[in-house]
Amino acid sequence: MENHQADEILEIPVSELQALFDDLIQVYDTLNGILKETGIMRGRELAELNTKASRAVKAEKSPIGKLIILNAYIKQEIKHINDALKERPAFAQAQEGRFQQAITKIQLRACAIVEHVKTIAQGRKEVAFNSQQARYFLAGREGKTPSRRDTIRALHRAEKICPALVCGHTPGDGRQTTRVIANADELKSITIIKSDCDARQRSKLNELKVVFFKEAGSYA
Repeated sequence: MENHQADEILEIPVSELQALFDDLIQVYDTLNGILKETGIMRGRELAELNTKASRAVKAEKSPIGKLIILNAYIKQEIKHINDALKERPAFAQAQEGRFQQAITKIQLRACAIVEHVKTIAQGRKEVAFNSQQARYFLAGREGKTPSRRDTIRALHRAEKICPALVCGHTPGDGRQTTRVIANADELKSITIIKSDCDARQRSKLNELKVVFFKEAGSYA
């Protein structure tokens, strides 16, 4: 006669499952950021992936099943990254193996511009900072002068993350040089804000947590 060994039963506290799920959410979130910042997946495509993951986790009733499903979507994200690296080996080796894409550079440059404008605004009523000045400033920070297009993109991004800044063309300038202007008093208490797109993406990730935490208690 064959011996059939019964499956062992292991009791796991719901709090530990929640902690594990929370860790997986962080991994999923990190991979989302990589996919977005490197341009591998972006916009509607990335939003659809997050929606599918959220719905799949919500439809699963078992806490362990939810973990397995989320892990499957993590593997899917890793596959997207792996496939992209195979197609762009030179990119994978850039910056000592770290991801450094244009959108990330623009965000960092925009934050640097905001802080610099705050500094030069001290003791003034109003401040203006044009694209030519921004190019010199960024060149001093990075050791290489950015293109005019990328500098202008950074100025527009600075306007988006700092409500006190207004980006536009310099009046009376035939070259229509782009600049940002601001009232010095308004710059004293500014808050850098995130885009609506980032907020929507974050809400999907938070939904995954809520789905697990609310339903997992029924298995305690």
